[in-house]
Amino acid sequence: MDNSQELGQAPVGKLLWRYFVPAIIGVAANTLYNLVDRVYIGQGVGPLALSGLTVTFPIMIIAMAFGMLVGMGSAALVSIRLGEGKRGEAEKILGHAFVLLAGISLAVSVLGLLLRDPVLRIFGAGAQTLGYAREYITIILLGNVFQGVGFGLNNLIRAEGHARVAMTTMILGAAMNIVLDPIFIFVFKMGVAGAALATVISMAATCAWVLAHFTGRRGLLRLRRRNLRLERPIVRDILAIGMAPFAMQLAGSVVNALFNIQLIRFGGDLAVGAMGIINGAAMMAVFCVIAVNMAAQPIIGFNYGARQFLRVKRTLKIALVAAAAITGAGFLLVQLFPAAIIGLFSRHDPRLLAIGTRGMRILLAAFPAVGPQVVSSNFFQAIGKARISMVLNMLRQVILLIPLVLLLPPLLGIDGVWLAGPLADASAAVITAWAIKREVRHLNRRWHEGRASLAVDPIA
Repeated sequence: MDNSQELGQAPVGKLLWRYFVPAIIGVAANTLYNLVDRVYIGQGVGPLALSGLTVTFPIMIIAMAFGMLVGMGSAALVSIRLGEGKRGEAEKILGHAFVLLAGISLAVSVLGLLLRDPVLRIFGAGAQTLGYAREYITIILLGNVFQGVGFGLNNLIRAEGHARVAMTTMILGAAMNIVLDPIFIFVFKMGVAGAALATVISMAATCAWVLAHFTGRRGLLRLRRRNLRLERPIVRDILAIGMAPFAMQLAGSVVNALFNIQLIRFGGDLAVGAMGIINGAAMMAVFCVIAVNMAAQPIIGFNYGARQFLRVKRTLKIALVAAAAITGAGFLLVQLFPAAIIGLFSRHDPRLLAIGTRGMRILLAAFPAVGPQVVSSNFFQAIGKARISMVLNMLRQVILLIPLVLLLPPLLGIDGVWLAGPLADASAAVITAWAIKREVRHLNRRWHEGRASLAVDPIA
């Protein structure tokens, strides 16, 4: 059984687990990838250099957002087309994704270099840190096309059923960065430029690995010259489906800035530090939920395209239960041991401990609902329903959260900032549950209407 066939035939429970393990390893490797530069620069260059590097993160997030726009949008379409048995159309989507990723990445690089200094100042670069930030981001932008193509097309490797190959892509980049960073920083004394160069070389290696997959015999899909000419309908579909994660990536930075403004106003600098710790703790669980989504997406997309709706529902059910278990466990930990968690991230400052403990318990009060909400909103992306996916993805962190963050603190002080989170989480979960229930009823109708021509697949 080849990788695409197993998406439609292997027992769903075992298949989801088989895809989850490499996904969580890949997510962990990507997280490590982003931390390594900070650790080595802080140790090998100094705190001002580390501050300069921090200033560049919003630019890097924007660049990654464009990669997600094309990569995740095209991956969802590829899964659906493979499920429909339309391999030629899936290869055409691959060709479009390559051209779009290369073109957009180059455009971001040029625009970023032209606007580099004013943008860095907007994001907080001062006289002492601007030089470090400029030195680092210049090299990163020059190599941005490697990140765009490499990490963007890696989503399609997973979509065609090669989850372990996609995991290897992430591990390869992280491992090379870990090895090269100390060599360039400590041995060659290149400082911030060395860290940036190590990152670009790692990006180039992952890009070469991904392109070798799609140009060699290893992949199910082949990158062919005839598919590199863009067609408006395919471009439109890719961008429509990928718009939800793209918008979330950009909106997340706006929401974080708004939170920080309100926290400083009603709680002071320590409240901002506490928020950073709470986010760090919560993201450990959220990363696991993201891995569940990454595992479920190709299975849901393939079987939706193949009209095997029983397998679609079974995959959704298992993913919802897994996500609820993950965020439910996280909820218990933060409610029972908040002080211990705060202590892991900082020294035991009694004021920070008091603010962080109360803030963590309130902000994550509805955390069990977050996992199923995230899985449900991404389910619509996996089946190609871009508009509802966009709305549900924006619902919790933008549409509901921003008004609450603005309205509650003047009434309740800092507790209003913390309370905005669970109110938005719970409200979004209720709305999303209604949308999912409605979609499942629609799947049931489609299955019954076509049951005469569908083979009932045993469900694991």
